[in-house]
Amino acid sequence: MKRIIFYSFSLLIASFLTSCNQSSSGENGEKKLTVGVSMLSMQNEFIVNVHDEIEKKAKESDVELITVDAERSALKQIEQVESFIAQGVDAIIMNPCEVEASSPAVTKALAANIPIINVNSETTAKPSAFIGSDDVESARIAMKFIAEKLNGKGNVLMMHGYMGQAAQIKREQGAREVLKQYPGLKLIAHQTAEWDRAKAMALMENWIQSYGNTINAVFAQNDEMGMGAVKALTDAGLKDKVVVVSIDAIPDALQAVQKGTLNATVFQNAEQQGAQAIETAIKIAKGQSYEKETLIPFQLVTKENLAKFMK
Repeated sequence: MKRIIFYSFSLLIASFLTSCNQSSSGENGEKKLTVGVSMLSMQNEFIVNVHDEIEKKAKESDVELITVDAERSALKQIEQVESFIAQGVDAIIMNPCEVEASSPAVTKALAANIPIINVNSETTAKPSAFIGSDDVESARIAMKFIAEKLNGKGNVLMMHGYMGQAAQIKREQGAREVLKQYPGLKLIAHQTAEWDRAKAMALMENWIQSYGNTINAVFAQNDEMGMGAVKALTDAGLKDKVVVVSIDAIPDALQAVQKGTLNATVFQNAEQQGAQAIETAIKIAKGQSYEKETLIPFQLVTKENLAKFMK
């Protein structure tokens, strides 16, 4: 009944939101905090790693979690957030599918006086808080490594993530910034493989047919695609001649760096992103002070410094 009253008179009692949420803090035998979580895709290893940490910290804090998979659909994600609002959750964590198309979800949550935290990816609509990393920086690091490996000259291919998602837009931006600094580097083709290993392998096979021995480097905007590119190049007997760099430092990629099949990856801290997202959600729901933006640095991973990233 409390929830019905809350939504019916939300304009009148918005100022009491904090105290309402504190009453469901899970302490002294009271009702637990409930947090709704909508993830971009639970088929993506990095996203699963982020979620695993959210789940772990939620258990430690005695928070009830309702997790749903948006399956890369912004429309589905908006519907999921609408469902969270209807359920009267205390806070929402969203891993946005798209910058523009997922924005209405943020607007709807805020209109219902429910705090919403974007994790890992951004929306045009400003959420209560953002936890992630500067994706422009990650691509600058990756492309700079390629430029140095090739001594500033060569033909480069770029595999995009899911088009329209913040990471895809910003990683392209960062890569192109570095390419401008090296006139000898030519971007001969770029296309999306939608963060997917199998799609990346198929795309790389097509590029090998088109460009063959003229390919000098591949920048894949995430490790799943990087691993797909490595497989296709290895099968074609070209891997030793082509520099491949990707982003995220998932376990498969770290092993590939160790073997020498992947030249480098850029570490993105899934654990910190997940942990800080749920910690921020709890703080806002309890009316405590919190950071509106938390940016976790990226780090280049090569054979030389691999040991500190291996678990």
